[in-house]
Amino acid sequence: MHAQELMIEGPAGKLECLLEQPETWHERDPVAICCHPHPLHGGTMHNKVVHTLAKTYLQLGSAVLRFNFRGVGESQGEFAQGEGEQADLLAIVAWLQQRYPAAGIWLSGFSFGAYVAVMVHARINPARLLLVAPAVDMYPQMQDVKVQTRDWILVQGGQDEIVSPTAVADWLKQQHHKPRLIWLADAGHFFHGQLSRLQQRIQANWKPAA
Repeated sequence: MHAQELMIEGPAGKLECLLEQPETWHERDPVAICCHPHPLHGGTMHNKVVHTLAKTYLQLGSAVLRFNFRGVGESQGEFAQGEGEQADLLAIVAWLQQRYPAAGIWLSGFSFGAYVAVMVHARINPARLLLVAPAVDMYPQMQDVKVQTRDWILVQGGQDEIVSPTAVADWLKQQHHKPRLIWLADAGHFFHGQLSRLQQRIQANWKPAA
């Protein structure tokens, strides 16, 4: 695997990124973007759930771009209530599309990162979308969002102590394009002790459509 640390220009300054590519990856293969949880609550691109998503994608043959939102790690700027973070994501996508114009984009996010991803996914038009414990009950503006990506997966823990599983289930009922749902009944928000299971379930649901 090839790993490269990058500083990509964003709307509020440079964004710290990590680009990982399997040895077998070619420029027409997909690149997966992973969005991390809330910056003000310790969320970074090195979060263990985000790391698990990255490892999963690499094993599926995709390159992976993780990045820190503004104000996190070496990324410049300050937290911007989710609005600025959406602009950060769009800047990352623009950079990727310029560097690898033939590569499809797989977009994913965990918690706050899932909120950011879903708010702008229609503008990105990813080939695939993965939302893990999306913070639907924390951001009212997310309630009316309809997922446009037909190939998508939603992962939710039934014992989530931060994001309401009931709120997620209600949000899913509003969706016209239903996801492949991975419901881990005994998992909490951070999937303690469940990361290997999380990876296995995502791989099992992802491969058939590859």
